Amino acid sequence: MSHNTTEVLAGGLVLAAAIGFAVYAGQAAGLSRGGSAYELNASFRSLEGVSVGTDVRLAGVKIGTVTGVELNPQTFRADTRFSVKEGIEIPDDSAVVISSEGLLGGNFVEVMPGGSVFAFEAGDAVEDTQGAVSLISLLVKFVAGGGDEG
Repeated sequence: MSHNTTEVLAGGLVLAAAIGFAVYAGQAAGLSRGGSAYELNASFRSLEGVSVGTDVRLAGVKIGTVTGVELNPQTFRADTRFSVKEGIEIPDDSAVVISSEGLLGGNFVEVMPGGSVFAFEAGDAVEDTQGAVSLISLLVKFVAGGGDEG
């Protein structure tokens, strides 16, 4: 009988650890909705390195995620939807830029706040956008001597 009790306790401990890990992984991945959010739209010339689930950051702090990406067949631009945590008011003259975490890091969507007293509302479109800068094209320009000589 003592083996049966020990096995039940060990199984319960393993199950509790598995549930705790699943909750932690969900929070780390941003799957849990700790609060409500509102969506904004933006259109980019190049969305290289950004997909659904990519972080949206303001001053280096994650404030949301990319929720949708699709190609606009009329403009040939990447129409993007992203969520922003409720309570974070972004000025309506802000810019949205695709930024890189470094040479080997991935890309993320960065919000560059403006100075307007008016804020975006749910469903609004951000007009001031800057797409991803290709590291390969910059290296090709540098190697080809694209700079001015003095």
